[in-house]
Amino acid sequence: MNLVIRRTLTFLAVLLLLPAMALAIPKKGEPAPPFKVTTTSGQQVSLNNYKGYVLVLDFFATWCPPCKASIPHLVGLNKKYGKQGLQILGMSVDDDGEGEIKRFIPEKGINYPVALVDSEIQGDYGIRSIPTMYLVNKKGIIVDKYMGFSDETGQAMETAIKRLLAE
Repeated sequence: MNLVIRRTLTFLAVLLLLPAMALAIPKKGEPAPPFKVTTTSGQQVSLNNYKGYVLVLDFFATWCPPCKASIPHLVGLNKKYGKQGLQILGMSVDDDGEGEIKRFIPEKGINYPVALVDSEIQGDYGIRSIPTMYLVNKKGIIVDKYMGFSDETGQAMETAIKRLLAE
C-alpha cells in the first residue's frame, strides 16, 4: 500500500477514535478509575488502599524534564502533609522497565511509592502527556487534574490538598 494512503488511513482512524477516547478520560467529580499496581518495593496497591486519604496520582517518566521539576514539590508535599492524610503514588509510564525507575527514586529523593504502569491504566486515566497529576479525595472522587508543572500548578495543588485534608 502506498505510504500516503497508509498515513491518510491512519489519520482518519485516529480522528474517528478521538471522540471515544475523549469520553474515556475521567473528569472532575467522577470516581477515579480503579487500578492495581505493584510498587518498586514489591507491594501491591489498588485504589481501594487509598480510601479515606487524599491521593495524588503522578503519571511521569524518568526522562521527562517537567516531571523531574515536579518531583521536589511532591516530595515536599509528602513531608508536609503525609501525617495529615495525604498519600502520593508515582505512576511511571517508562518503557525501560523497573531498573531505571529503581535508580531514579533515590537519585531524586522520592519519599513515596512508585509503580510502573501499563498502557491499560494510562488509557483508563486518559494520559496523553506527562506529567499528569490527578488529585483524588477521601471518597475516591477526582477533584482536579494537573497537566504539566509550574510554580502556579504547585501552589494550586497545595491549596486544594489543604482544603481536602480539612474535609
